[in-house]
Amino acid sequence: MSAPVGCQLVGHWRIVEADLWDRGYLNLCGPATITIGDDNNGEITFGALQAGLDLSYGPSMVFFTWNGCDEMDEVTGDGHAELLDDGSIEITFAYHNGDEVILKAARHTSSTAC
Repeated sequence: MSAPVGCQLVGHWRIVEADLWDRGYLNLCGPATITIGDDNNGEITFGALQAGLDLSYGPSMVFFTWNGCDEMDEVTGDGHAELLDDGSIEITFAYHNGDEVILKAARHTSSTAC
């Protein structure tokens, strides 16, 4: 895995949109988020899914494999996230032998407003 030198995606992001599910599902068990760490690890949470990410970095993109639990079932997959011109990221998130979803996320701010 490469180091995150200059990667603009490192940080906390709020998932705000998906092409397969509505916002109610995304936030089913709490705020839908993705964290892209600077140590080749990250986390993603949406719906009933909680998963850890194993990351590799580019300046405006990260690639990852993931594993976690969705409705108490073990699940795995892969994906990538890319920085868009508007400052948001687009995440392609694929379940192994299952669905692929496109998520959009905005940089998480410290505001507590809903």
